[in-house]
Amino acid sequence: MSRTLSVLRRAALLTVGVAAALGAAAGQSLAAPPAGNDDVQPQVVGGTRAAQGEFPFMVRLSMGCGGALYKTDVVLTAAHCVGATGPTTSIGVTAGSVDLQDPNRITRTSTYVYRSPNYNNPASDWALIKLNSPITNQALLPIATTTAYDSGTFTVAGWGAATEGGGQQRYLLKAQVPFISDTQCRQAYSELVPNEEICAGNWSSGGVDTCQGDSGGPMFRRDNNNAWIQVGIVSWGYGCARPENPGVYAQVSTFAAAIASAAAGLPGGSNPQPGRTFENQNNYNIPDMGTVNSPIAVSGATGAASASAAIEVNIVHTYRGDLVVDLVAPDGSVYNLLNRSGGSADNVNQTFTKNLSSETANGTWNLRVRDAASADTGYINGWKITL
Repeated sequence: MSRTLSVLRRAALLTVGVAAALGAAAGQSLAAPPAGNDDVQPQVVGGTRAAQGEFPFMVRLSMGCGGALYKTDVVLTAAHCVGATGPTTSIGVTAGSVDLQDPNRITRTSTYVYRSPNYNNPASDWALIKLNSPITNQALLPIATTTAYDSGTFTVAGWGAATEGGGQQRYLLKAQVPFISDTQCRQAYSELVPNEEICAGNWSSGGVDTCQGDSGGPMFRRDNNNAWIQVGIVSWGYGCARPENPGVYAQVSTFAAAIASAAAGLPGGSNPQPGRTFENQNNYNIPDMGTVNSPIAVSGATGAASASAAIEVNIVHTYRGDLVVDLVAPDGSVYNLLNRSGGSADNVNQTFTKNLSSETANGTWNLRVRDAASADTGYINGWKITL
């Protein structure tokens, strides 16, 4: 079988009743497996019901796919579950409950989709969905950044069908699937892309697998600190839980840097309170050949700082070429703003833009100014940071 959409673990057409339970947008069409390829269907087969709160990062998408909370306002899912990159409000998101009909479930809608620019049906099968507001009371699922966890026994979970060709589920199911090497997996799938895809399942006996309706959901395991870490995204396979036809998953470690970069650059940034400005307008003398810090204590923010934070600096000094100016994050990370540039000109009155999306917004931020040459002096006349 060729590498076409026919091998993807696509969301099936849902009945009206199930679609309502999943919160599908009114009038939204749901993808079905292409005609003539009914053997290709993604869901958790051979699983058991997950306990409430067991996997708080799991989310259900209204087109019939799964996903995981990567950030409080970003879901990581499969590229084949979404359309092209761009604004969209058509995707409903359900979280916070194993029961999709739980009256206390959390619901959100999408504002933007980013699909991997290298998606090639189904290679590079990952995508991000930006939410209209953050989900702050559920755990996030970190992603593997190296191949260290790309083996062993994995956990999968989803609301897909429990038997091949069956209906999708109201309650979240879970199962464990063992790693299968690329060499063995290519005995079933010659089109497998090593280093971009990872296989898992019971090779000889089958019986346990993801299946139709589980697309985009995470495959995960415990890390060295016994915390959950995501190693795969449900992508494709032939049938469900068939012997010698394991599930194929997007290998998250390969795409970790690209995922992080894309998440940081999503419209609206990763800060749920964009545009919030904090300032310190006190004067701080800059010692000749010395260093001074001007602090700003940030509180009341939620989540990460902005991917396009603005730092407005006002320094009075008679030789700006003497100055090294850094922004120091609450965790001690240093972001250089100015490094002895400007020659003999006076003062620094400038706004700098930095990607601070890897930093927690709350905490004490410092503007650190070092005078690296003798004779000229000055002072910090105030500064602002917009997170």
